Amino acid sequence: DYHEGPLGRVPMIVNDKDAFAETAERCTQLARVDWDNFETSWDFRDQPLLRPGLKGATLEASWRNWEAQSTAAIRRMQELETENNRLFIAAYGLDGELQPEVPEEQITLARTDQRTDLVAFLSYAIGCMFGRYALDASGLILADAGSTVQDYMAKVPNPSFAPDADGILPVLDGDWFSDDIVARFREFLRVTFGDAKLGENLAFIEGALGKELRKYFAKDFYKDHLKTYKKRPIYWMVSSPQGSFQALIYLHRYNRDTVNLLLNDYVRSFLHKLEERHRQLTAITLDESVRPAERTRAAKELGKIEKMLKEIRAWERDIVLPLAQKRLEIDLDDGVKVNYLKFKGLLETIPGLDKKEED
Repeated sequence: DYHEGPLGRVPMIVNDKDAFAETAERCTQLARVDWDNFETSWDFRDQPLLRPGLKGATLEASWRNWEAQSTAAIRRMQELETENNRLFIAAYGLDGELQPEVPEEQITLARTDQRTDLVAFLSYAIGCMFGRYALDASGLILADAGSTVQDYMAKVPNPSFAPDADGILPVLDGDWFSDDIVARFREFLRVTFGDAKLGENLAFIEGALGKELRKYFAKDFYKDHLKTYKKRPIYWMVSSPQGSFQALIYLHRYNRDTVNLLLNDYVRSFLHKLEERHRQLTAITLDESVRPAERTRAAKELGKIEKMLKEIRAWERDIVLPLAQKRLEIDLDDGVKVNYLKFKGLLETIPGLDKKEED
């Protein structure tokens, strides 16, 4: 095995122990810092693109600074590993037989990638919306069962970006709610980079994602989140069967009234909004004074709204309302899998989660 006991018995020649130890320590430190840049690390402290010394006037400028620092770290690791090889080659008298140089592709530190890095930035922003993270404090803020905004305010009394009050973020195809995920993210960008740079920063993000921000949140964010957390998500996507209604909730802010709140303040509210839109569109299609092209567009949207209403009404009746009435409790000690499966039909299906081999 690889514990210190067996390793300590392996014969090894080192002419300069101090030099070897110093090189090894520097390599270890570089690797540790690299790992801690990502929120899956237990020691994740902040978002690199917002870190003092890297944060620029725009998000793109911040990313360029991050790219330069990451490239420099890779170069430094390459130098250290080459020096490490040189020490051992000299110790074993293998000069001329082995070369100390380490190809860059063998360096395992993370490489910058615009899409990957911007996805991580969006994930961090959502963490700030839920109160998991804060712009004004490092590390985890809310990460206990049933955490509340009051718990957050006790730790961060005057936040520059406040967490969502009810811990529910609608993820829909349009601006149906003032506190939906896109509206809250735009606010996050205003706080972090200023209102004047909002358009430029949004364009940079959408260029890296290859699509509009709203489409990314609705179609791709949860896929990326499941990949990051190995099918054990901390943010859960509530979704009707065809995705006409979607909303994110945070595992650590869930309580027995969360589904009830979701039902009354969001699902039913959304149905009322759709019904009102249905009435408006119907009136347009029946108004002969309206131009034919506009009436055609209205009829097309009307068909879409009717399908959404049918889907969400059935889902609300058969799934959301019964679960709201049950007021289910969850136990974080049971793990994500056990708790997630309690909400079958309410949450987006995670392929393979219910299989025994996933344990």
